[in-house]
Amino acid sequence: MKNKARALLSTFALASLGLSAAAQADCPFPKAPATIPDGATATEAEMLAAMKEFKAYNEEVKAFQACLDEEAKAKGAGAQSMTFKSMQQKKLAAAVDELERKAKLFNEQVRIFKARSS
Repeated sequence: MKNKARALLSTFALASLGLSAAAQADCPFPKAPATIPDGATATEAEMLAAMKEFKAYNEEVKAFQACLDEEAKAKGAGAQSMTFKSMQQKKLAAAVDELERKAKLFNEQVRIFKARSS
């Protein structure tokens, strides 16, 4: 009987850890496109594909923000909530900063591509 109880407690503990990890993974950080085409050598198809990737990436950042907002609502109010909200704001700021930085690099390559194509 004791062994069964221990086995059940061990299973419950493992399941709880899994749920905790899953809860933290609810708002995955958006990943920027891996590469930015070189405007001096890229084809139009490569530039268009990159543009689609950046549009999708922008949507991922918006979804990330919405997810963080939902997490904050679920957390509720209180002192711990303020720390949690601060962490959420930092996560969002990091995502937006990366998006802006990558978009700036991409836009520079678009200008180079357009200048080359004119």
